[in-house]
Amino acid sequence: MMTNRTSDLEGAKVATFRRRPQALPRQRRSSGDELRHGQVLTTKVGLQIPAGMSYEDWEQAGRQLSGIVDSSSWWLGDWLVHGKDHYTDRYQRGIRTAGLQYQTLRNYAWVARRFEFGRRRHALTFQHHAEIASLPVEEQELWLDRAEQKKWTTKQLRGALRMARADEPRSAKQLETTRRLALPGSRLQWWHKAAEQSGLGLEQWVLETLDSAAGQALDEMAEMEEVQERASISA
Repeated sequence: MMTNRTSDLEGAKVATFRRRPQALPRQRRSSGDELRHGQVLTTKVGLQIPAGMSYEDWEQAGRQLSGIVDSSSWWLGDWLVHGKDHYTDRYQRGIRTAGLQYQTLRNYAWVARRFEFGRRRHALTFQHHAEIASLPVEEQELWLDRAEQKKWTTKQLRGALRMARADEPRSAKQLETTRRLALPGSRLQWWHKAAEQSGLGLEQWVLETLDSAAGQALDEMAEMEEVQERASISA
């Protein structure tokens, strides 16, 4: 039987695990009424909360549970990153044994890799970091600072990001729309003919054709990744 004990180490909470010596079985508590005042008992299938718990204790328990849920995303992400880095041929078996979903873990691991331990902000949630994980490091730091200083929720951070993207300098947008491709004349004539047969203008035909090709390529890539994952699981 495993027990969890927390202790303070240089201001950080560290979870350590040790095996409890064999002991005589204890009688099972029949209800939450037998719990001490203000004490919440966590079990695999729920919480046992004493009937006389004060609002302040109940609120504090909620904050602690929220912190555990948020921290668990980092924990699981770091766990998978370590497994991939150190047990390349066995980490999939560890995931199955733990009863975890690989897709969810992969998302956690991606965010964990994007933010090394020293860059993670304790005042912000895992989801705050996930919102900006795709940005360059310099921009990540900028948005983390803003979210921390202004005490933004995840929704507020997402809204600020959306507004910032909408307010990008017009010159950048114009530059994007005036890019040119060097094409042989025969290729352009061929495209014009295909667009006419499709009943579309050249620009619309090019956009739809490229979108279709991109979607097909991404679908094929996703299928290939699934095949590789299944092969590694069955190996």
